[in-house]
Amino acid sequence: MRLDKWLWHARFFRTRTLASEVVEGGHVRVNARRVQKPAFAIGEGDTLTFPQAGRIRVVRVLGSSLRRGPATEAQALYLDMDAEGVPSSGAVEEQPSSPPRR
Repeated sequence: MRLDKWLWHARFFRTRTLASEVVEGGHVRVNARRVQKPAFAIGEGDTLTFPQAGRIRVVRVLGSSLRRGPATEAQALYLDMDAEGVPSSGAVEEQPSSPPRR
């Protein structure tokens, strides 16, 4: 299945165009290899690494679907392997309170 189509079916991106732009920008890795072609073929067992919502997502492909279904079906397409609650290096930490600022 095409990489951009799978990312859209798995509901990581709202539109297939957005998924294609992220792939073309060189921000997606498949099995630790940078991919810049939205039509790159992926299959079960592949590991994808890509940025989303201020963090880096690492997911393993478990399957594909013929259509973009509801979120419950989409969650069955992948195994989330990234550490929960770990922000990317560019994230802002909690701001200090007033007394430590002085």
